[in-house]
Amino acid sequence: MLFFLAFETVLVPMYFLIARWGGENRRAAALKFVLYTVLGSVVMLLGLLLVGLKAGTFDMVALATDNGRGLTTSVQVIAVLAIGLGLAVKTPMWPLHSWLPDAHTAAPTVGSVLLAGVLLKMGTYGFVRIALPVTPDGMRTFAPYLAAFAVAGIIYGSLACLSLVKPGNKGDLKRLIAYSSVGHMGFVLLGIATMTPTGVNGALFANIAHGLITGLLFFLVGAVKDRYGTADLDTLAGATGAALYGRAPRLGALVAFAAVASLGLPGLAGFWGEMLALFGAFDPAAGLSRPAFLTCMAVGAFGTLLTAAYLLLVVRRVCMGGPRPAGESALADVQRYEFAAWTPLAALTVLAGLWPAVLLGLTDPAVQQLLAGGKP
Repeated sequence: MLFFLAFETVLVPMYFLIARWGGENRRAAALKFVLYTVLGSVVMLLGLLLVGLKAGTFDMVALATDNGRGLTTSVQVIAVLAIGLGLAVKTPMWPLHSWLPDAHTAAPTVGSVLLAGVLLKMGTYGFVRIALPVTPDGMRTFAPYLAAFAVAGIIYGSLACLSLVKPGNKGDLKRLIAYSSVGHMGFVLLGIATMTPTGVNGALFANIAHGLITGLLFFLVGAVKDRYGTADLDTLAGATGAALYGRAPRLGALVAFAAVASLGLPGLAGFWGEMLALFGAFDPAAGLSRPAFLTCMAVGAFGTLLTAAYLLLVVRRVCMGGPRPAGESALADVQRYEFAAWTPLAALTVLAGLWPAVLLGLTDPAVQQLLAGGKP
């Protein structure tokens, strides 16, 4: 119950961040955000109540230790369906994602960073901390469907981004990164669906990597919007182009760095979570259909190619371009306060990419115990 209350409490400040300090269509976006998440949470609450009443306790540690032995399979299936719907909205899983692009586009920069770095992680954390250890039989029933929705989200998010980055489509950079989050969170859900230590560790790693990288991307897009007055790709790339490499080289370098980190370049944080999720799908837990997960692995791997395609197009359109026309005022490069905010995110992205054991050493013991039915 404490988890549920905390899960709901975060909606209050985020609603006001979007509705009060957001951009165009902020009130509609804030209302859509709250309605989606609250309706999902109502269903999730029913599932939590079912588990607590049937098991005789709401203690998360006791329920995880019991590992579903006090719950019948039918109760677990119903509970996972209800709890999973609420968590899937928050994640967000395709096709319950439509609140996210609107919320990100309307939110101020800090709101987008909090959404990407914190709120989306609450859904996937709930899958790992509640659904996997408390209702393992129910999760095993729905795991192939969760994996299918996950890879559908990966492909859908990538295709949406490719459409937005195409010249003439008036694609908004913040909206593009929001759709990229749908794809990246698909890898997290795929790792969870494998129900293996490898996949779940990959999901947790991808969770943290996504928060670092996408948070940095939203900061950078906010900086570009402050300087150019718009995040519209066609406007930025029109005439001589945004040409950040020539006009604000440090900002351009950071945009390129965040983009290649997001596409999963080896040596940066984005690589390990996606790779481990795909490895988990290659050899899923006992009782799960290996051909189905191999298919999901192949589709997910194809999604990484699409991700690389749209992010490299973003770099080309935003960072490259012609020289600054005569008479045009110089563009401000990265300021000191921006360096102070962005450097930790960039440094942690490199650290986690070069030394993944920093995170995996923390998550693996807990994951092993959760999957085996022990106190995490």
